Amino acid sequence: MKILLIEDDREAAEYLEKALSEAGHTTHVAGDGETGFALADSGDYDVLIVDRMLPRRDGLSVIAGLRARGSETPVLILSALGEVDDRVTGLRAGGDDYLTKPFAFSELLARIEVLKRRAGAKDVETVYRAGDLELDRLSHTVRRSGREITLQPREFRLLEYLMRHAGQVVTRTMLLENVWDYHFDPQTNVIDVHVSRLRGKIEKGFDKPILHTVRGAGYMLRAG
Repeated sequence: MKILLIEDDREAAEYLEKALSEAGHTTHVAGDGETGFALADSGDYDVLIVDRMLPRRDGLSVIAGLRARGSETPVLILSALGEVDDRVTGLRAGGDDYLTKPFAFSELLARIEVLKRRAGAKDVETVYRAGDLELDRLSHTVRRSGREITLQPREFRLLEYLMRHAGQVVTRTMLLENVWDYHFDPQTNVIDVHVSRLRGKIEKGFDKPILHTVRGAGYMLRAG
């Protein structure tokens, strides 16, 4: 998932960003409400995690403002305020779920996965196919000709992005920004290494190549 975390506690934000990354998600962090609102309003996020008490603009105002602009992105509210009235106020402001601090990361992860599934059931494709290759985003599985293929989290994200753009040339810049969350070229061969590993896993033992290099342009996932 691509997640926006709006949290002014730097230590908490760094911990969550790291933990979410290890779980295979891309996370952008905003340290105040105004910055968070601008990012959420202009970005394409799967889930927003919003702290209730924020500098410059409080979390409930951020959520209400986004809903007023037509945003339907699922929102999980984080707050030290845990009374029933506090939770009701947060949900009525436009939040989809409410988690009281302190919390276990495993619970936060489970809650955002549920929010994503609910949203995905409405309008997001959860299974991608290219020829005999199939990727299931919900079960986090990949199969080719019915044979399950085990991928590391980054490899899964790379393949998911390529399958979302099957039949199209995907450039290095697109991969850096959407899979690695780099908005600059680190001048390393990180993409080449991961593409090579992924190609080995999804093509080894099969007759037809499916992940193609387009010289001077990038890569294309194409069956046949």
